Amino acid sequence: MIILENTKIYASFSAKGGELQSLKHKKTGLEYLWSGNPEYWGKFSPILFPIVGGLKDNTYYFKDQAYTLPRHGFARDREFKVDQISETEILFTLEHDEESLKVYPFHFRLGLRYQLTEQGISCSYEVANTGAEQLWFSIGGHPAFAVPLTEGLTYTDYYLQFNKDQQLVSNKIHHDLIDDETESILLKDGQLPLKHELFYEDALVFKQLQSDCISIKSRKDTHGLDFQFSDFPFFGIWSAKDADFVCLEPWCGIADGIHHQQHLEQKEGILSLNPQEEWTRNWKVTCF
Repeated sequence: MIILENTKIYASFSAKGGELQSLKHKKTGLEYLWSGNPEYWGKFSPILFPIVGGLKDNTYYFKDQAYTLPRHGFARDREFKVDQISETEILFTLEHDEESLKVYPFHFRLGLRYQLTEQGISCSYEVANTGAEQLWFSIGGHPAFAVPLTEGLTYTDYYLQFNKDQQLVSNKIHHDLIDDETESILLKDGQLPLKHELFYEDALVFKQLQSDCISIKSRKDTHGLDFQFSDFPFFGIWSAKDADFVCLEPWCGIADGIHHQQHLEQKEGILSLNPQEEWTRNWKVTCF
């Protein structure tokens, strides 16, 4: 386990997946991240790369060749190199190798840079095209936050506060693919009350979210968190059935649509980088 800490925040990580696995506030002793209980879901905050969500038949085509990838790609299950820059900053890196080239024929470098802030943590995704041809990719976050945060409260004591939305439009998921059918959710004062039933049919998936900050709050407690993100065109909110967490997932990319023809360059939300180009995005958690 790899540790970062400052006077107020403690965070721990695994080199497998470059995954954040604990985020604690020292003064209150509160753990803000999900426990990773494998009875429900054995991950904490995986990276989604080089795809987000599922592929139709788990297959995509590039230059007339078929490739197979599991849902959310392979990076979350790979061992990252570790470069601990300071007591409060760390960079995990993953590069293409013989195994990755069999399923994803691109030369890349993926960096996950974590920096502690005064009251939380910042996570930056850094993608570089290290090859001689165009790089096609999607990327996203999947951090799971503990709900309830405080002992004695329940899941339904909490709500999500959206800073800019008063109505959400969620695309249905059908066999891991994005359906054309949508559902509208009206918010009162920008608030979505949490209940386990919200996620019984899989994640809530948004293509037109206006907010760039979603907070986890409770009227019965002063503790919660702000989750800030920008320039992520898609967003998912999910929990395993009846589990005490909620995932806030900023995405650059999305699962295949039910009508997708499976060509990688035509995939909705796909990004591309020219040779030697670099790209970055960031999300941040502030604990209170």
